[in-house]
Amino acid sequence: MSELPKLFSKIDELKPVFIDRLSKAVAIPSVSAEPERRPKVVEMANYLSEELKKLGTIVEFRHMGKQDGFEDLQLPPIVLGKLGNDPAKKNILIYGHYDVQPAALEDGWATEPFELVEKDDVLYGRGSTDDKGPVIGWINTLQAYQEAGIDIPVNLIFCFEGMEEYGSDGLDELIEIEKDKWFKDTDAVCISDNYWLGTTHPALTYGLRGVSYYQITVSGPGADLHSGVFGGTAAEPMTDLVHLFSKLVTSDGTIQIPGVMDMVAPVTEEEDALYEKIHFSVEELQNALGSKTNLFDDKKRTLMGRWRYPSLSIHGVEGAFSTTGAKTVIPAKVKGKFSIRTVPNIEMDQLDRCVIDYIDQEAKKLNTKNTVKAECLHAGNWWLSSPNHPNYVAAAKATKEVWNVEPDYTREGGSIPVALSFEKALNKNVLLLPMGRGDDGAHSINEKLNVPNYIQGSKTLGAYLFYVAAEL
Repeated sequence: MSELPKLFSKIDELKPVFIDRLSKAVAIPSVSAEPERRPKVVEMANYLSEELKKLGTIVEFRHMGKQDGFEDLQLPPIVLGKLGNDPAKKNILIYGHYDVQPAALEDGWATEPFELVEKDDVLYGRGSTDDKGPVIGWINTLQAYQEAGIDIPVNLIFCFEGMEEYGSDGLDELIEIEKDKWFKDTDAVCISDNYWLGTTHPALTYGLRGVSYYQITVSGPGADLHSGVFGGTAAEPMTDLVHLFSKLVTSDGTIQIPGVMDMVAPVTEEEDALYEKIHFSVEELQNALGSKTNLFDDKKRTLMGRWRYPSLSIHGVEGAFSTTGAKTVIPAKVKGKFSIRTVPNIEMDQLDRCVIDYIDQEAKKLNTKNTVKAECLHAGNWWLSSPNHPNYVAAAKATKEVWNVEPDYTREGGSIPVALSFEKALNKNVLLLPMGRGDDGAHSINEKLNVPNYIQGSKTLGAYLFYVAAEL
């Protein structure tokens, strides 16, 4: 007979302890993007380490040296852990991150961002859902297993990093170093660093779009110019940039660059059948947008636009006047930023050639005397798994056990590069098992995690360990 009811009862009993643990984690402002708070990121690593050690976990820090671009700024440690060494058990690698996005009350928060505030069964605080809630959820689950006197059915390997919100510096290097060492016995990987599609139905995520980020630099005069003196006599970089921007994407989201859509993998019958079962409505999208500016009026096309097809977004201009008021300056050099979210089977190198060649061709049509240069600043590839893998079957059974419904099988429009990094290095299946809801506001003001998602989510993690031991 399954011991899961006993485990779930213990998790319910420990609910105040679990909320207090998350409160202590949120109170540490582990903002990786702010050098002055780097000591707090390290403090969070130490907090995690101590919590894991209390449960009998062997913990080691990996120090990855100095951060690129900073003379004396050390990267925070990557926290590695192992719990259990039974050769008869499967080995599950758990990844998460303990750093968070910047936050300040003056940004528009209704509460102090680094103080966990519970209101109407919701926990507000920076990192509550991204990613401290899920990371602490794993610790909660292990405590519940032990206090309930239940043998944890798998061996666990932990990898918690402190630079995810600032580019995961050092992580890929560590994975390569440790793939045949700390991670060598891994049978499957589980990541809880994403969210349900909506607010009412649990989900499992089997695909992520990649991202290629581009810059167009248009250079002209040797210095900024006065438009009253030089307007009408000088080739203006901003004019050329706006024209080039207009050639990238239409108002309905159609990418204008030849060859991009030709690379996209066709929709299979199996994939096509998944969309009708997904619990999502266009109204949910409109609520998230705060408007009715959605491009499509049906669920299937909306979801395909969100994660199945590539998109091109224009992000901004560097070097141009952008504050309030009026300034009659002609900028000497401007840099336009845009990105393309990529999907199977887009090849990054081929995409770069399509984009840069196209911009070069369009620039030549301008007959401008300005200099135009297009380049890719950084890129991360797309990732796609199979929802039929035993790792996903185990997660689906766990979800149904806790939530009494079958999960939605979703892909996401955003990128989690570590999923692909682990899959490539270890050649093992990677599962994305979300805890939070689609309205949690990660990276935004008033970030939150609903108490049911936190507690039931901890149960889901515990049930996953039970089922994955049987399925793998």
